[in-house]
Amino acid sequence: MPPSPMPFRPSGDGMNVSDISVPLGDGARVQVQRLSHENSSGPVLVFLHESLGNIALWKQFPRRLAEATGLDALVYERQGYGASSDEPLPRPYDYLEQEGAVWLPRLLDALEIDKVILVGHSDGGSIALIAAAELGTRVKGLITMAAHTWADHLTLAGIRDMGQRYREEGIREKLMRHHGERTDSLFNAWQEVWLDEGFQQSLNFAPWLDAIQCPAMIIQGDDDEYGVPEQVTRIVEGIGSGATPVFMPETGHSPHLQQPDRVLSLICDFLRIEIDQKSAIYG
Repeated sequence: MPPSPMPFRPSGDGMNVSDISVPLGDGARVQVQRLSHENSSGPVLVFLHESLGNIALWKQFPRRLAEATGLDALVYERQGYGASSDEPLPRPYDYLEQEGAVWLPRLLDALEIDKVILVGHSDGGSIALIAAAELGTRVKGLITMAAHTWADHLTLAGIRDMGQRYREEGIREKLMRHHGERTDSLFNAWQEVWLDEGFQQSLNFAPWLDAIQCPAMIIQGDDDEYGVPEQVTRIVEGIGSGATPVFMPETGHSPHLQQPDRVLSLICDFLRIEIDQKSAIYG
């Protein structure tokens, strides 16, 4: 069954925005927002959200990057998030691998998107690493922000701390605006799997990192409360010479929200220098 489109609505800046619900088989369906230029022929920017995110929580960052690069963009909500279908629970230990190696390729196939640049944040960054390996030459560039490949002490402390804040600081009510009545199950699914020792022991990104062929920029804030700097250095070492580490001063876990202008500049420079000049994908 093809995706069910809604009418395009002009964004007011020469870009069209469409919201579609895309069936992926096996009862799964994901909510997608597409930002499109009239004559774009380059790869599509694909945004992969964080562990508690959705389309809206990216705020204006996808639109701004699409405008700055002239590339179309796709922002979607994984199963269990926002307006997408429910996810099977409890989450399996390999849920990150499944998202990157199964569900994202299905989405791109359903939308007949052949060339992509992956932009992932937090859990979405980890999924982007898997997808970059799985999709091979379809991926022309990879940008991660606060990606993690193992549960370090800051990751676990941050997740435990969020559990208390979720209950005591009104975070639950804020998330309910985006995820509705399944907010509690979504939060619990995220916290429980990451605090599960079996999940922690099963994490092994080495084979995936070694298979990544595209240029990559691996970003992390110096003050990231969910990850040690070695998250970046190990990812870069695993990918090899095609990966560039970027540490952003005075920045926490969400560089694209805390330092959006700086991140936009970094990504645009990366795309122009590392990708455009080397592989001519915009031609």
